[in-house]
Amino acid sequence: MSDEENPTAKGVAMAREKLAQAKADAAKRGQLPRREPRRKGPRRDSGDPQLFGRAIADLLAARGWERSAAVGGVFGRWADIVGPDLAAHTKPESFEDGEVLISADSTAWATQVRLLARTLVRRLNEELGDGTVTKVKVRAPQNAPRPSGGLRVTGSRGPRDTYG
Repeated sequence: MSDEENPTAKGVAMAREKLAQAKADAAKRGQLPRREPRRKGPRRDSGDPQLFGRAIADLLAARGWERSAAVGGVFGRWADIVGPDLAAHTKPESFEDGEVLISADSTAWATQVRLLARTLVRRLNEELGDGTVTKVKVRAPQNAPRPSGGLRVTGSRGPRDTYG
């Protein structure tokens, strides 16, 4: 079967001929298609799907949660920020009005954190933005575990009862 007898080949040839004729007519009228480069990426409408990270960032910005999310990120990466030794004995508890409350598991580590307070403020501001953290407050353990045993006097204050 030759090209002249094949109906598909006839249709393709006819389509090419009509396309060439349409381009020639458009050139005569000065309405050629644009040769400008296309924009990178499609234009998105508000209902179109978005990248997950962009959607979360937009949500945080719309609700005013950027600072809270940043502080939560710092609390989650505490060991990376302060180092494994300090992180093993301390834990950030809260952030309010520029003040970070850190609890320590012993009075010795609470003292160590108090000595490092300026360094911690500087390091936290590097992570959160300058001026975000103004003060570090340290909480040492409040109550030591009471010794257990059968010899206890009702109403006594334990070892502090002797001299006072």
